Formats: sequence, structure tokens, C-alpha cells
Amino acid sequence: MRLIRPCYQLAAQLNSYGIIPFNKLAQNQSKQWFCQGYTFQKLNHFSAMSEIKENCEEAELFSPNPNVRGMVDLDRDAFTKTIQVPVLRVRKEILNKVMKSLKHKVLRRPHLKRIIDDPKDDNNKDIILDPILVTSEESFDDRDRELFKQLDLSPQVSQVDLQITYENFKTDEILEAVLPKGQDVTSSFSRVGHIAHMNLRDHQLPYKNLIGHVILDKNPGLTSVVNKTNIIDSTYRNFQMEVLAGEENMMTKVKENGVTYEFDFSKVYWNSRLATEHDRITGFLKKGDVVFDVFAGVGPFAIPAAKRSCIVYANDLNPESYKWLVHNCKLNKVGNRVQAFNTDGREFIRTVVKEELSKCIKSSSPEKTSLHIVMNLPALALEFLDAFRCLLPEQPQMEIALPTVHCYGFSKDDNPEKEVKERAEEMLGATLESCAIHLVRKVAPNKEMMCISFQLPAVVLFGSDRNNDDEPSSKRPRTEEDSGVDSKTQV
Repeated sequence: MRLIRPCYQLAAQLNSYGIIPFNKLAQNQSKQWFCQGYTFQKLNHFSAMSEIKENCEEAELFSPNPNVRGMVDLDRDAFTKTIQVPVLRVRKEILNKVMKSLKHKVLRRPHLKRIIDDPKDDNNKDIILDPILVTSEESFDDRDRELFKQLDLSPQVSQVDLQITYENFKTDEILEAVLPKGQDVTSSFSRVGHIAHMNLRDHQLPYKNLIGHVILDKNPGLTSVVNKTNIIDSTYRNFQMEVLAGEENMMTKVKENGVTYEFDFSKVYWNSRLATEHDRITGFLKKGDVVFDVFAGVGPFAIPAAKRSCIVYANDLNPESYKWLVHNCKLNKVGNRVQAFNTDGREFIRTVVKEELSKCIKSSSPEKTSLHIVMNLPALALEFLDAFRCLLPEQPQMEIALPTVHCYGFSKDDNPEKEVKERAEEMLGATLESCAIHLVRKVAPNKEMMCISFQLPAVVLFGSDRNNDDEPSSKRPRTEEDSGVDSKTQV
């Protein structure tokens, strides 16, 4: 049996090598290995075991002082510790050649100098080596020794004291040392310009300000760290947020897929993780296509579509989103191809979409123009599909190109594709003979964001049996001219 030093942060890596919680492992202790409450069977791949051992030892050596555990207010000085590290003394004239050869054995830590002065001889320099990889002269391989011979260097490894400070620790190392043992540690965030957007869990909230300051310290270019709270604006579905560290300036600029967006992050919805999805949908579009963006936000679907020379009708209920949608259209010089609206999504469908769809169907050539309706409000969009029932009074006699709907939704079902399709069919009141369902991303371990794309069935779109009580006024929703939005607004 062999004991491996404690290493909490390697749980994921250890799991990849076959770790099983010790209370679930069959008895055969002579063939088991242990690592701080975990045990796993001896593997045939000894190189893997060696790697685990080295990583565990490194984690112990470069972990902050234990007395930082439970720290709530960040005290950077408390992380300072002194360790012993090996150094190799070399002459200045051969320093670069030796460094090049030993680059994989040199100690690598954030903001740590790898070369220090020889306190006794100005003609020499000391190269700081990784204490896990180098313990003595015997740690050098044949290639190293051959170089030493060519350079007339007699390698002598000595030990020196090295002070490790807060600046030399990684984000994960700091947070793992501070938070209670056994609890999940997060250092991930979405970057929105100069803002880091975090989603902290309940057990991390007592340490939220410390976490914010660490994220700010360790990520150059950030000036604000915010956390999403559990409070949701009931009207615009925006998550409220609090500033954990840095400035309270939420005016930001983001560049995504070659498009620049400016907005007040505290008042609109933006998710940097959807960049790939925005690009995927844009890839379906061609010049001259007509796009209706029902929940447009600040324009991540609408503006790229307009840059592809599509005709775009974009809407959002949130006045702030509408304001920045108009601003970003002008910023990206596509204002002449985008008509922006500020109204409820259902009303937008039953007025603007209805009117323009009718025009497009009568005048378009199916082989040249495609119609797309984007509905990206995953918490609610599927519930808006019934607005398409009998939207147009009668079906034209000629063959037409029916619009393609791209509708987003969340699912917690074991079979999210089936569940999303059934919900869409229920709201449409018709069966979807063919559709494409795409997994956009995992929002949580049991929650997925899906996109269902389908051609709107003619049996849904055409008809006259709608309940007239639900019909809005024929007046079109307000546009930029009606709202008085200053077209020269600058961030």
C-alpha cells in the first residue's frame, strides 16, 4: 500500500483515472491507493500514477497557508509563505542556452522570476527549478548532461528559501484554500467587456466579496465583478445583479463575431456563451432573406443578419434593450436594413409579423427569398407559438415559401428533444412532421437550453377561426420615430 499526499483540487483528474469513493470499493486493500479520503485500484499505467503523485505534491507545496481557511475579507499578506526550492548556478554567458534546455524543469508560477542573482558572484545567475521535478543532480536526463558537458558546466543543485506571495498563487489555489473543505469552488465567469459576470452558489455567498476581489486581481482588463442574484424582473425577465468588486460602471462594449455591441449590462440581457449559437443561426441566412427577431435584445441575431444583407424586423419589450438595439444598428452601419420595435412579442407577431409576412408571401419568389422567425427567450418563447395560429386569413393558391421558426426553450426532461417538440406542437395545435432540434448548451446539470427549428405548417399559419377577443388593435407598435430615442446616444 502507498500513501499519496493530500490533493483536493485533483478530484476531477483522479476520477478520470478510476477513483471510487472508498466506502464503495470492494475489499482488497493490498491493491488500493489512497488520496485524502479517496481510494482507487492500482493501475497498469505507472506513468499516470507518477503524474498524480507529482501533482499532489505540487498542490501541497504551493498551497497557501492553512490559516487563510474561512477568510471573508481578503488579506493578501496572509498568503505569504516561504518554501525551499532547488537552484542551478550557471555562468551568465551560458545562461540562455541552459534556460532553453531546461525550460520544462524551470519553476513556473504566476509573476515569479525564474532567474535570481547569485549573492556571492555577479558573474553567475541562479535558475530556479521545479522542486517536484528536480531534487538533485540525478534529476537531469541524458540530454541535459550532454549540454552541460558541451558548455563545460558541472551541475550543482542547491536549495534556497523562496518567498511565495499572493501574486504567485493561481485563482483556484486561493479559493480552494479559503472556502471550507469539500465544497465546490468556482473561478469561472462570463466576460462582458470589462465586466466579469459570476453565478455563485449559496454556499459561496459568504465569501462573495473575497471571490470578487480575487477574480479582479487575477484577470487583467477587468474593472468590475458582478454576481447574478435570484431576483428576476417579472416584466423583462432580467436577472438583478450586485457588484462584488471594482467599479459600478455597467456601461460596456463587446465584440462578437465581428460585430460591436454597446449597452448597460445592468439593464439588458446579454450572454457571452451564446456567441456560437448566434453565429450558427446567422449561417442559415443569405442575402435578401427576411428575418423577424421577436425577442431581439440588443441585437445579437438581428445585426449579424443585417450585415448579411437581410431585411430585418427586430423587437424587444424592454425599453433599454430597444434603445441599445437602435444604437447598435447605427454603430454597425446597418440601420437602413433593420426596423426596430418596442412591444410585447405576441403583439409583434400579430401585427408586424402578420403584415410583413403577408407582403413577403405575396411578392417573394420561393427559390430566392427565405423567411426566418427567431424567438430567443428560452424561459417563455415556446408559449408564444400559439400566436401563429391562423395568423393569415387565407392560404394563397400558388406555392409559397413558408417561414422557418427558430424557437428556444429550457428543458429539465430526461429526453429534452422529445419534450421540447411536444411543447411546441401543443402550442401550435399541430404536429411537426419534420424539425431540427439542437442542444445549445447545458445551463445546469439537469437543465438544457434547446433550439427547435421547423417550417411553420400551413395548417397553423392560415385560417380564420382565431378567437377575436385576443386580437390586438391594428395599430403597429412604436418604432424609433415614435419613441424619441436619441440616435446619437453614446456609451
